[in-house]
Amino acid sequence: MVTGYLFISPFLIGFLCFILGPLITTGRMSFSSVSIDAVNSQFVLEPAGLTNYLRALTVDANFNRMLVESLEGMAIQVPLVTIVSLFLAVMLNRSFPCRGAVRAIFFLPVILTSGIILKMEAGNALLASMEDMQGATAGSATSITSYLEGLMMGAFGEVPIITTILTMVNKLYDIVIASSIQTVIFLSGLQAIPGNLYESAKIEGCSSWELFWKITFPMVSPLILVNWIYGIVDYAMRSDNSLISYIETFRQALDYGFASAMSLIYSLSVVLIVGISYLIISRMVYYYD
Repeated sequence: MVTGYLFISPFLIGFLCFILGPLITTGRMSFSSVSIDAVNSQFVLEPAGLTNYLRALTVDANFNRMLVESLEGMAIQVPLVTIVSLFLAVMLNRSFPCRGAVRAIFFLPVILTSGIILKMEAGNALLASMEDMQGATAGSATSITSYLEGLMMGAFGEVPIITTILTMVNKLYDIVIASSIQTVIFLSGLQAIPGNLYESAKIEGCSSWELFWKITFPMVSPLILVNWIYGIVDYAMRSDNSLISYIETFRQALDYGFASAMSLIYSLSVVLIVGISYLIISRMVYYYD
């Protein structure tokens, strides 16, 4: 137990020093009407009760819709990212030429989508002009996915499962990009599985399919829980999250109380999903002693 606390001590110290204070301030602002005292350079908080929360949940026309859309996107992407990353990890764990280079290529999206690279791309006038030209020339083009979408919608209509499948296809690029870190985590777990387990199972006549479900999947099940929770948090904190951008507009407009209430509602929703996911998936986790 002492080793575990030492392992998480950097996070605990960082949370107490840098996160707990702003979190308490955000909570106070969410129950207050916030104004700025320019003379003393400080916030003035006047108690407002649940006004900001009621405004977010019952008055604002966009917050509920964007919150539901964000949670729906999370419900689709997180399972797909977990499945794809496990599949890629199993494939990359096999012996083949240039395996190290291929693994590096799969991890490149993490570097290319980092904040620094995105800022460099955002400030690059040449890239911006090229994107504008590409958008202008591709405006009248029809992609394969949009053609299939029109074809399947015409044949089957608004069938929920068809809509879900098409949404998954359209999110394929985002899913592959988001699965890089999870793939590396699964790889570390696969490499830690004792080889004698596979040898014994092969001697007993197990097929590759049986090896996966009887050995590989149970042994990496703790990492499935880790990657699932990581995927939820990663999706909730994405830089292109429209809900976060919407909340940010109110913060920039100095409406700190309303912005704090919306951010806390969203954060509590994500925490609730993490808790429910943990309670469900942890019951299916196998720990090898």
